[in-house]
Amino acid sequence: MTAPDAETAQRIGRALVDERLIACANVLPGVTSIYRWQGAVHADAEVLVVMKTRGALVSRLMERAAELHPYEVPELLALPVADGLPAYCRWVMDETADE
Repeated sequence: MTAPDAETAQRIGRALVDERLIACANVLPGVTSIYRWQGAVHADAEVLVVMKTRGALVSRLMERAAELHPYEVPELLALPVADGLPAYCRWVMDETADE
C-alpha cells in the first residue's frame, strides 16, 4: 500500500494491527510515485507500507484498509509469499485473527 505521508501510513497500520488484520506494517518513506490519474500525469511523494497477514484475511484487509485510506482508489496489492522463516510465518499466524 502507498499512503500520502508517514502519519497516515502509521495511523492505518496501527489500526490494522489493533484489529489483528495484519501482524506488522513496515512504513518506508522516500517513495516517489509517477502515475496517470484523471487524464494527467502526476509525480508525488508517498510512503510505502508493507503489511504481513495470512491469506485468509486478505479480502477483509483490503476492505478495511480501503475504508481507512484517504485516497479515492488506494494502491492495495496482495503478493504471494514463496517461502519464509518458519518461526516468522508462525508469528504472523499467531498475531492475526482466526476466521
